[in-house]
Amino acid sequence: MSFLKEPLSRLKWGFIPVRRIVDEDPDTPEDAEAETKISLQDSNYEDAQKTDEVESLEYRDEANRPWWKFFDEYEYRVNKQTRQNHKWYKWFDENDTPAERKLMWKIDILLTLYSLVAYWAKYLDQTNLNNAYVAGLKESLDMKGNDLVDTQVLFSIGNIVFQLPFIYVLNGLPLNYVLPLLDICWSAFTIGTYKVTSLAQLKALRFLVGTFEAPIYLSYMYLFGTFIFNPAMIARRTMVFYFGQFLGILTSGLLSGAIVRAFEGIGGLEAWRWIFIIDGIISIAVGVLGFYMLPGTPTDCYSIWLSDDEIRLLRRKLKQNHTAGRPQVNLFTSLFSMETWKLILTSWEIYVLAVWNILVCNNNNGASGAYILWLKSLNRFDAGSLQDYSALTPGLGLVWLLLTCMYADMFQLRCTAIWLSQAFNITGNVILAVWNVPERAKWFAWCLQYFGWAMAPVLYSWQSDICRRDAQKRAVVLVIMNLLGLGSTAWMTVIVWRTVEAPRFLKGYSFTAASAFGLCIWTLVVMYFYRKQERKYARQNGIVLYNSITDPEPTHIEEVESSGSEEKKPNKERIE
Repeated sequence: MSFLKEPLSRLKWGFIPVRRIVDEDPDTPEDAEAETKISLQDSNYEDAQKTDEVESLEYRDEANRPWWKFFDEYEYRVNKQTRQNHKWYKWFDENDTPAERKLMWKIDILLTLYSLVAYWAKYLDQTNLNNAYVAGLKESLDMKGNDLVDTQVLFSIGNIVFQLPFIYVLNGLPLNYVLPLLDICWSAFTIGTYKVTSLAQLKALRFLVGTFEAPIYLSYMYLFGTFIFNPAMIARRTMVFYFGQFLGILTSGLLSGAIVRAFEGIGGLEAWRWIFIIDGIISIAVGVLGFYMLPGTPTDCYSIWLSDDEIRLLRRKLKQNHTAGRPQVNLFTSLFSMETWKLILTSWEIYVLAVWNILVCNNNNGASGAYILWLKSLNRFDAGSLQDYSALTPGLGLVWLLLTCMYADMFQLRCTAIWLSQAFNITGNVILAVWNVPERAKWFAWCLQYFGWAMAPVLYSWQSDICRRDAQKRAVVLVIMNLLGLGSTAWMTVIVWRTVEAPRFLKGYSFTAASAFGLCIWTLVVMYFYRKQERKYARQNGIVLYNSITDPEPTHIEEVESSGSEEKKPNKERIE
């Protein structure tokens, strides 16, 4: 156990992780003698003239550029040499050093793996309402008509309202403290749900559970964009996080089925009450673990598991990717300044990405409970078996998620991954909208249910890449787009997913298919603006653009070749 000695020594009073004070590496021996500290990660990279030394430069001729290059979202994002080092069948790139690979493995364990567990616990507590509803909650509380969907809407309202403070919290407070604390709070309210005796009490507690769960999703999305320094590695790690969602839905059904069979009448309680008790206890344990797993951020690192050199390396790689760190200003004052909001409100990201996410939040029928309500309408499954069958679609969703995200990362084709997933999603929802089809066709359609969400990790990792140059803008855009997306589902749910229409839901399936189609079209809009942005920052990305027809020489060649000493010159590559 000697390997634990150094990490445990970093705990205050033996049990509290604290902020690590890590000095930056001096840039030169002269700087070291002068005790000058060089910042390895800036807070803003939106100045296109602000370029750092890159390992290689590609000189790219734009003359006679083929039209189909529009569909290559990485065209201006990375240069030729970097793309050549990316092999679709390898988890790491060819030029990753052993130290960089070790660092990524640690991040994968501390952040990626823990995020899976945390998101699993969240969905265990979020989806248990549907399972409890068909396990006796409906009869115990005499729920009628649209009581179920109205309760779900209150959960969503709590989810929406409490996201707003995180415009500040994402950069202003240590998330390694905040997220586990929120986990423990919503778990306590989940356990408290077992005591409800009226619909009003149920609605109040579900509102509180939704309130404390509100920032979990966007916080982990923010952390992935903060830690992952390779744009072709974010989607697969966000995918692992999403595994938690699908596993939460899947195991919620299986666990609920086991509880219904084994706990009915134990302690004088109905089985559906035990569902909330057991789910809540599991989530509390996950929250406690988070205090020691979550690493904070690279700028403000609280991890006891990362060495000082690994923190420095992480900051250096993020700088090379032009991923901005926490702004070194008074965040509260900056957040309410006119200059900050003028910058955000005049940018394309806040509007284009918000519409994009609204379409994403409405392109899936999984959260409606339509599938389990259809199973119940068949009147062929007993108590427990019904919950077991509810695990089918999220189980398949894990496969769809894996295929979509790995395709996006390995082949560097995020746009195509989104289109392919939505093609299957539209197919399934169209079949369900038609409805009068053989039962086998319905089973096929339900099996495609989670293709809708399979592309969400791709979209959110892309958002992190788009907004990487300004940490404060990234936080605001992330919160606003997520808030508007969930807000749209809150009021659309009561319109198109009315419980009294179950399991037919003609409006629901039709609206979901339309949202999926709109998502495909809007992705082209995102592609246009993203490519335009990355072309503007092409020099930062190691690409010098010129046109051999209109320009006699590539732009900036003379300046680059004349700057710095011979040993500081980058390795240049000219593309004829």
